[in-house]
Amino acid sequence: MSDQSPIDPDNLDHFFTSDADSAIKGDDEQNNVPTTALQQDKPRHLALFSRIPVTLTLEVASVEISLAELINVGGDSVIELDKLAGEPLDVKVNGVLFGSAEVVVVNDKYALRLIDFNNQQLAELVQ
Repeated sequence: MSDQSPIDPDNLDHFFTSDADSAIKGDDEQNNVPTTALQQDKPRHLALFSRIPVTLTLEVASVEISLAELINVGGDSVIELDKLAGEPLDVKVNGVLFGSAEVVVVNDKYALRLIDFNNQQLAELVQ
């Protein structure tokens, strides 16, 4: 059995922060494991998360309106959103902003082409 503390599935936010490298290290840093050993363990640590399902959402745009305005929306209503046409769209993972993308069509289905990641360390992990 491992000496490492169990992973709390309800508290994974720190794995998606800009300090992703230290999150991957976990308790190893406190146990004074050499950096080279930590680097070798990265694939093993990442493998722990490979089967966790996440929801990937492409958000076109949004707007905040009052409930009164929403109640008055009819079939011919037009609601102006906060993005310009042609602007990159927000990619969210489990509701957290992950990067931006553009919509493309692949085999008659919508797809997205990632333009950039908000977290460079996470981007480096997937390359």
